[in-house]
Amino acid sequence: MNARTDVPLPLRMPTQLSEQLPTGLLDVELHDGAKELDALLGFAARANAKRGFLFVSKVLGKHWPVKPQRMLDVHARLASGVPEGDGPVVFIAMAETAVGLGQGVFEAWLRAHPGRAALFLQTTRYRVGTGPIIEFEEAHSHAPRQFLHMPSGEPEQALLLTARTIVLVDDEASTGNTFLNLTQACLRLNPGFARVHLAVIANFMGQAATHGLTERFGLPATMGALLGGEYRFQPAACPVDAAPAQRYDAQAERGASTAFGRLGLARALRAPEALAERLAGEIAPAEKVLVLGTGEFMHASTLLGAALERRGLDVAVQSTTRSPILTWGAVSHALTFPDNYGEGIPNFLYNVAPGQYDHVLVCHETPAIDALHAFARDLDARLFHFHTEDHVEEVPVR
Repeated sequence: MNARTDVPLPLRMPTQLSEQLPTGLLDVELHDGAKELDALLGFAARANAKRGFLFVSKVLGKHWPVKPQRMLDVHARLASGVPEGDGPVVFIAMAETAVGLGQGVFEAWLRAHPGRAALFLQTTRYRVGTGPIIEFEEAHSHAPRQFLHMPSGEPEQALLLTARTIVLVDDEASTGNTFLNLTQACLRLNPGFARVHLAVIANFMGQAATHGLTERFGLPATMGALLGGEYRFQPAACPVDAAPAQRYDAQAERGASTAFGRLGLARALRAPEALAERLAGEIAPAEKVLVLGTGEFMHASTLLGAALERRGLDVAVQSTTRSPILTWGAVSHALTFPDNYGEGIPNFLYNVAPGQYDHVLVCHETPAIDALHAFARDLDARLFHFHTEDHVEEVPVR
């Protein structure tokens, strides 16, 4: 029997949530995806005077351990929401939190569109190479300065300058300001961009702001998200850690690689299958494994974790971060250590305690400085220096 079209459909009532954080009161109204809320995110309190709360994604591989295939499934879902269009597509992942997410969405889109031209870039908080850069600001971030490098290769530059669609990927959208800043900068490089698509796990801009994206961006703009709603936050009168999370020095060499997306990639990264095969022969199937990315270096570690998972191991992936978060709510444990990029700022690992995993595999793009050795000893971990996707060196810890 066909449904009657003259009967009004019942209105879908939003889901209301209220969380009293140590830093203030967070009220959330969910319009879409409420059934997936617990599987997709939790709530935490940030030691940040600009924004005292955090939506902790459980499928991002940053602050919460997640199965690799679960992450790859999310990448495919977000890639499927990118509108069809003509011409090359540029995917830009927002550092540091969504670098792995963006690269995964890009690669999922490539798999679904064989033969189509696309370019991946990530924003970064490090200067690499000597080529031109775009600087823009993520105002609410604990480390607000971000950079987008011009691709170094001529084919990649051509893709950027002839692309018709920009896909900006982040874990969460709240105001859209950072997306707008970056889009305007990209339009100065390539006025031929005809569409922008925002791909996020959670869209908290609200329905009115989401529907008004096209007018605000000045070109057709769409949103793809697994959760949708809006929030209100009333800060409490409590002290926060105002320690800097960014010490930018244009002349400093931080060891950030040019091989994994900062200067543009027009193909998927290769998974380290030989390394995974060797490790799988050394690890018992019942043992728990954590594959840990470091800072902005996330996607290669996810590919290693997925390769181990395909070989039957019990694997979770996660990453260290520069974001200071209180141990409350979705963050039950915090480790602090010096950063491996040599900025002299604290870095953190959340929801991981020493001894929780039988094997911890730390993947890094930077040289193995003393901070990394100390971190590995604290976790009884092994260090793997990714010089390139095909050249991975295990660094002795002891």
